Amino acid sequence: MPHRLRKIRKKRGSRTVGYGRVGQHRKSGSKGRRKVGLHKQGWSYILRYEPDYYGKAGFKSPKSLMRPEVNTINLKELEELALKTAPKKRAKGVKRILIDLEKLGYDKLLGEGRITIPLKVKVPSCSEVAARKIMEAGGEVLSAAEEGSPEG
Repeated sequence: MPHRLRKIRKKRGSRTVGYGRVGQHRKSGSKGRRKVGLHKQGWSYILRYEPDYYGKAGFKSPKSLMRPEVNTINLKELEELALKTAPKKRAKGVKRILIDLEKLGYDKLLGEGRITIPLKVKVPSCSEVAARKIMEAGGEVLSAAEEGSPEG
């Protein structure tokens, strides 16, 4: 339909714009079905279903986006990993189990937790605490640059 023939164009300037008595559409307002009024009549909806609708959430520094992500593992997780593979290796008579963390996708070994099994760990980098705890348990830490014997 051409714009000039629409009802709103035709009725422009008339008192009721085609709605009959003036009071029929008074106080009706908007229906609030859309995203309007969320600070008013839709506030309970926001509280219940979208509590994070308003506001910003943090800032990501451009420098942090350029820094490579380091995949780390703690000693307590390392011991669990070793216990999973230990029965197979112990059956062969190996004293120290070799775990190549670089091959498993880890970049750094951290020292949280305890370790009781003597392990030979090959990892690109290691914290001083982790290296000391492995040495105390009778194990050995090999950096990725060093070439050690494959088993025991």
